Amino acid sequence: MGNYTKPIDLKYSDRIQQVPRSFIRDILKVASSPEIISFAGGLPNRKYFPVKELSESTARVMKNQASTALQYSLTSGLPKLREIIATFYTNQGLNIPIENILITTGSQQALDLIGKTFINEGDTVLLEEPSYLGAIQAFSMYRPKFKAIELQADGINIEKWEEAIKHDQPKFTYMIPNFQNPTGISYSLQKRKEVAKRAIENNSLLIEDDPYGKIRFSGEHLPNIFSLAPNNTILLGSFSKIIVPGFRLGWVIADKKIINKLEVAKQAADLHTDVFVQHIVIDFLKHNDLNTHLNKILKAYKTQADSICDAMAEYLPENFTFTKPQGGMFTWVTMPNNYSSLKVFNEAQKRNMAFVPGVPFYIDRKDASTMRLNFSCSEPNIINEGIKRLAKAIEQLYPSKF
Repeated sequence: MGNYTKPIDLKYSDRIQQVPRSFIRDILKVASSPEIISFAGGLPNRKYFPVKELSESTARVMKNQASTALQYSLTSGLPKLREIIATFYTNQGLNIPIENILITTGSQQALDLIGKTFINEGDTVLLEEPSYLGAIQAFSMYRPKFKAIELQADGINIEKWEEAIKHDQPKFTYMIPNFQNPTGISYSLQKRKEVAKRAIENNSLLIEDDPYGKIRFSGEHLPNIFSLAPNNTILLGSFSKIIVPGFRLGWVIADKKIINKLEVAKQAADLHTDVFVQHIVIDFLKHNDLNTHLNKILKAYKTQADSICDAMAEYLPENFTFTKPQGGMFTWVTMPNNYSSLKVFNEAQKRNMAFVPGVPFYIDRKDASTMRLNFSCSEPNIINEGIKRLAKAIEQLYPSKF
């Protein structure tokens, strides 16, 4: 037999050709070196993973429930897990039937299922500006027309958003009201009420992504927009930030007719989310107090958030601004308009420091004067040194401002 080595002429779909690579995933490869101080990842702090407790839960599941935990199961997810998720929202006065909850393989799958279910090529999708890169990437697969709406300090610009709803007739608006990724800002109570009110008045659909809602370390807990406009809102949640991200366990809450459509899309994708992991999380929550676990995370993240804000106030130029988050894992730095975050990133790399330039969080920008910094994975002394290195990189490029 001959040795046939002629390469095949692969004909990829137009869809996959136009989906951007994850800029952050590429940066994380660069930032993985141990000598680099990285504020680039959107990673929970592994120091607070409940390893011992999850090990015990895994052993119990294997001992007592192996025959069911290792078998195929419901596309919608285990009923007990959906019951637990429903109780998360009872403090908002919400009585959510488990039939209105779909378990997903992380929030990222939820975004993909929503895109698959709602978006036809050319449909308009409204986003905050800036917005979460993972959502832009997930929705891009279905080739919509994106329109970005200015994000203000207290939430989306209501007037511009309502104008876009009326003019562009979008399939939906995607928003992150709690500790937004990438900016760290949260919608005010008044703005949440306005969003809900105008969504109802305009018969418009909202996607409320809420992976960070339970990691508020200061300020007052505010209601989800879903609680104010349940018929107009699809609410996404995740165990990634409150237990461990590696389980890839998330959920969708919506009207039953929406859940039915998403479930069909999920059946075509993966039949169901990892059943073994669902059993482990159920057991973990049965034998451990989630609030006790969360309090450890909140205490650490508050210290780290305070540290990065203090360091930026001390070392960065006075004409820089940054957000002071009350939860989540990110702060957002805004430089003067003529500054390049890509140039600063390249200069910072030379000093073994990494962050995410603002570019990938916008639609069709080549550069931006903004950057996202993650604080959840670094101790205060490391944070201080990292911001010093960032300041040195900025000074090298723009010395007149120091």
